[in-house]
Formats: sequence, C-alpha cells, structure tokens
Amino acid sequence: MEVSFAHYTIIADLFSYPDAGFAARVGGVQAFLEETCPDAAEELREFSEFAAQASLVELHELYTRSFDVQAITTLDLGYVMFGDDYKRGQVLVNLSKEQREAGVDCGSELPDHLPNVLRLLDAMQDHALREELVQKIVAPALRRIIGEFDPERLEKKNAVYKRHHKTLIERSEHHGIIYRKTLRALYVLLKRDFDLAGSETPFVPQHSRFLNSIGTEMTMECNKGKSHGPTG
Repeated sequence: MEVSFAHYTIIADLFSYPDAGFAARVGGVQAFLEETCPDAAEELREFSEFAAQASLVELHELYTRSFDVQAITTLDLGYVMFGDDYKRGQVLVNLSKEQREAGVDCGSELPDHLPNVLRLLDAMQDHALREELVQKIVAPALRRIIGEFDPERLEKKNAVYKRHHKTLIERSEHHGIIYRKTLRALYVLLKRDFDLAGSETPFVPQHSRFLNSIGTEMTMECNKGKSHGPTG
C-alpha cells in the first residue's frame, strides 16, 4: 500500500510567516495531529493555545524573533548545516531541481526553507531520495535548530544581542521559545515515519545521491584536519 506523506504539507503551515488565517491553520494542524499522531499533538498543544489567543502583531514579533531579524536560528536548512560554505549551494541546486520536477512552488523563499522542504517530502516520487533528504539534511538540521532554543544557550545569545544592539524585540519569557514546540512536534512525526539515527553524523556519507560529491569532499576535509592536528 502506498504510504502518504501529505501531512508534511499540512504541518508546513506551522513554519510560514503568520497571516490573518494563521491561528485557524494551526488549529487545523492540532486537530489533524490529535487524530493521527497524539504524541506530536501533545508537543504542539501549548503553541496552538498560544496562537489561538495571540494578536497578529504578537505572532509577527515572535516569528521574527525566532527565525528572522536577530534570530534565535533560521529555517533555511542548508544554512543550518553548512553556513555560507559552497556546500549549501549544492544543497540549493539539488533541492531546486527536485522541487521544480515535483511542482513545489517555493514562493519568495529559498529551496532549503523548511516549509518548502516539507512540501517536497509530500510531492517527491523517489522514496529513496526522500529518505536520504530526511536522514542527511532535515533531521540533523532540525536537531540543531531545536538545540538553539535551549534556555541556557538562548540567554547567552541575548547577552550578546544586548551588548551590540540597543533594542531587542519584546517578548515574554514564557513564550519566547514557544516555537520549539512546533519543531519538536515535527521531529516526532519524522521519528514515526523514518528510522532516524540517534545522533547527528559529522558529515554526509560518500554514497549520498542527494548531495552528489559533497560527502567525499567533507570526508577529505575531516581527514586533512586530523592529519594537521597537534603532534608531540
């Protein structure tokens, strides 16, 4: 029987910039998860309750503080994994090709933006490639993003922001990291649908179809770093 991944298009709405219909869509995701994945629904519930009563201005500020200006992190998965390195360019090229073939409209965002990648998981026909995309890019990037919402780590970042910027986007202490709930709900879904490894691998393996030669180059760089390490 063909397995459906349509729920990734549904949950992608959680990570789009909030508009007038955002709270209703979050409520729809919550109801869907209650029926299909109670563990993910439990993770999301606090965010759903917040979105239902928050003003659009509050939602905008929270999204911006979490993912855009002076952000806790970014939702661009290639950047999370590789920063500005050329390897991200390879990710973007391959994602763009797959999204174009699958008919996924990336809008104004880059191909590695999380909502675009989630919609690709639903649309792509190559099951092996979907599995590789989740294992090598989506899951490890998501673990890193969730880690950035750790309260202790966040406090250190805020200390730096306060030194270098005169103002910070106002936020309550309780809701300042609430987007972590959406990320954790997504990760629960990924764990259910894919056999995720317990820990993040340091580089992409050489056999990766999705990133072509990147795995080989990263392995060479790791080995070169070891060979030039301290001696004596």
